[in-house]
Amino acid sequence: MIDNINVRVYACAVKDKKVLTLFEEYAGTHLMKFPGGGLEYGEGLLECLHREFDEELNVKIEVIEHLYTQENFLVSRFKENEQLLTIYYIVNIVNEEDFLIMDPCIEKTEWTPIDTPDNPFPLPIDQIVFDKLKEKFL
Repeated sequence: MIDNINVRVYACAVKDKKVLTLFEEYAGTHLMKFPGGGLEYGEGLLECLHREFDEELNVKIEVIEHLYTQENFLVSRFKENEQLLTIYYIVNIVNEEDFLIMDPCIEKTEWTPIDTPDNPFPLPIDQIVFDKLKEKFL
């Protein structure tokens, strides 16, 4: 039974037709994903993004625009009682020289070319968002 909603906020940091991706382990699974994370109580969507970039990557961001909000019902891959709601923004990293992986779960980061022929993302909503990035930037 679904009795919890998990609101996730993610960012597509784009430069030179590449998007910043994180490789991290979560619940024993290795994932390629966009930076971001879970909304905390009492926090706005953009506040969440700023906090996640600060905590995970030691950088400040400038939010450019909203890119996509998940429209279909989706149960979390990791918790069967949890419904996901994911929202994605396009951002710029303001102080890239300060970039530093702060979160021990993040194995590495990579600038993934948006013109990659196949969709490299394993999670279904990330796949939709990567296709939207192709439409927007290619």
